[in-house]
Amino acid sequence: MDAHISDGDVRGTVRAPPSKSYTHRAILAAGYSDGAIVRSPLVSADTKATARAVEAFGGDAIRNTERDTYEVDGFGGDPDTPGNVVDCANSGTTMRLVAGAAALADGKTVLTGDDSLRSRPQGPLLTALTELGADAESTRGNGQAPLVVGGPIEGGEVAIPGDVSSQYITSLLMAGAATDEGVEIDLTTELKSAPYVDITIEVLDAFGITAEPLGADAAAGADGFRVAGGQHYEPSDGEYTVPGDFSSISYLVAVGAIAADPDSEVVVEGAFPSAQGDTAIVDVLERMGAAVEWREDDGVIVVDRSDLSGVEVDVGDTPDLLPTIATLGAVADGDTHIVNCKHVRLKETDRVAAMADELEKMGASVTEEEDTLTIHGDESDLTGAAVSGRADHRIVMALAVAALAADGETVIEGAEHVDVSFPGFFDALYDLGASVDLVGEDGPDEAHPI
Repeated sequence: MDAHISDGDVRGTVRAPPSKSYTHRAILAAGYSDGAIVRSPLVSADTKATARAVEAFGGDAIRNTERDTYEVDGFGGDPDTPGNVVDCANSGTTMRLVAGAAALADGKTVLTGDDSLRSRPQGPLLTALTELGADAESTRGNGQAPLVVGGPIEGGEVAIPGDVSSQYITSLLMAGAATDEGVEIDLTTELKSAPYVDITIEVLDAFGITAEPLGADAAAGADGFRVAGGQHYEPSDGEYTVPGDFSSISYLVAVGAIAADPDSEVVVEGAFPSAQGDTAIVDVLERMGAAVEWREDDGVIVVDRSDLSGVEVDVGDTPDLLPTIATLGAVADGDTHIVNCKHVRLKETDRVAAMADELEKMGASVTEEEDTLTIHGDESDLTGAAVSGRADHRIVMALAVAALAADGETVIEGAEHVDVSFPGFFDALYDLGASVDLVGEDGPDEAHPI
């Protein structure tokens, strides 16, 4: 499906979707429990994959649309060996998090996914699980899926790099609480994307599980992590509520900063404080000169159209913000330097190269280096073009934001991939007054006005 988007002013109020990161962890934590209710979950292609995995391990995850919940009957920390291959689709988070659960099962679990997921690195997690006593390997011997993981592990101490994926740490912590001995993790390199481990520790705490960083008060700067074994997953009152998603919020506030009606504003609801590192988008916008106000107690962000100036942004802990910041840089004055971004090349696609290539098609001037992406705003003049979303939800949404600031119509191939994290994204743009048409193989989508 293609999205046809024309430049134009927007205004109004939209609500942020629930957090994908929190939803993944909450559904799996509920799976580790005897049973729990997950309220206000993000229901997307990725989180559905995690719900299916919980069911594969012997639990049950029932979606109640009327109550906006997942009602999870868990496997009580003792997962069954799945009777079939576990298909994680395009969700790297699912594969990595449930690999730890697979290592608890008394049997072998096969984990696979689509072409993109089967190209992503899993080797360090497989090595760590092997050190803990699991039989964990890549079927192709290249550290990539399909994976075969057999257990059960009893716990222990393990060393793992922190600069590939923080999801490895999350997997070990979540599974470690259900082992007999617990798990202690020693980091062999500096941890990237540290706020995501803070999210994990926050969710674990809400489910009654104690886990802690070593050598620091939070994940950033930690030497490692520890979780005691023999713990029981049980949230307070038997339920957990998912907060709003700041990765998705980043696109909405960027829309306000570059395309809000000069006589109006864009208001984003559901933006309550949490451990999410991507709350940094508010600070980035402020540094670029945007008129943005975050009313934290109300969970509301108000953004006015603003003249932006280029800044330097380190995305070591906030890789998902790179596409949004690159788009903002293309409409800002001066250069925007996005640094410490090498690990962003290991996502659903190489997002550094993808944003460089696609923004250049729209008239942006970009310099791409291995660990830095520079957008030359003074040399950029965005014009509508045919661009590719690279089968990556974040690339699609960032290009849609850019399209609102480009002269003429932009056509984004692969628009359907927003279903991974923000299924209502184009509805949100339409509600703000954007000119959006979704066109499939059979012509315009007649089921919706956009």
